[in-house]
Amino acid sequence: MGYRGLAKQFPHQVQAPPLRPRKNAPAQQVTAWEQDRKTQSCQRIPVEHTNAEHKAWRSLQRYIGRREYFDETYLAIAGLVSDRSESITLLNAT
Repeated sequence: MGYRGLAKQFPHQVQAPPLRPRKNAPAQQVTAWEQDRKTQSCQRIPVEHTNAEHKAWRSLQRYIGRREYFDETYLAIAGLVSDRSESITLLNAT
């Protein structure tokens, strides 16, 4: 979700990974860190998978079209990915 420098510059937009406790930290602190790390991973992983789906489309891997049309191409592929994700979610729900 971001780097610590970005998290300091944009505290409400970027989330840095939680700091790892020291080796001699109390067990409660280690447990809290593990829980924070897991919570952040649960938020981050779906976003990374969605971004990876966009890049899997051949038209975006090596876009050689005109720069003016990239926005339209990307939005079209984003719509297809969104529709595909929605249909997969609906299939898994049944």
